[in-house]
Amino acid sequence: MSTFDQLVAEGEAVPTEGGDFSWFTGRATEERPSWKFATLLAERELTDAMMGPQVVSPDRDPLVVVAAAEAAGLEVVDLRREALRMEFHDIASVVVFLREVVWTVPGFTVDGYRARLARLHDFIERHGPFVAHSQRFLVEAVRPR
Repeated sequence: MSTFDQLVAEGEAVPTEGGDFSWFTGRATEERPSWKFATLLAERELTDAMMGPQVVSPDRDPLVVVAAAEAAGLEVVDLRREALRMEFHDIASVVVFLREVVWTVPGFTVDGYRARLARLHDFIERHGPFVAHSQRFLVEAVRPR
């Protein structure tokens, strides 16, 4: 079994350019939404684990997005929300995810979050995968005829 430092070093070394998420195979999973095109709302639980409880920005509220679309003269024909399960099987997968999905923990660096990463590593070692949920929403809007 790899140590915390080995896993963190591995996570830091994975290239994040190009949006290739194949490295996560077998290390982390995320459910896919029931629709084909999803707009990310937030990865609340992982964000909270790394940064502490956060207030959700009003512009990340789907009802605010609907109101903005309607104010722009669009007709909202569909609004869907889903909470999608994510599992992280080791701390390297958390490090790579946070480096790749930069809006989850803005300004994330391993050095800046080492203590929290160590606590999360200990949790994963004792209890198994860390489970979080990404909150996604889809707003479909059209121009009225």
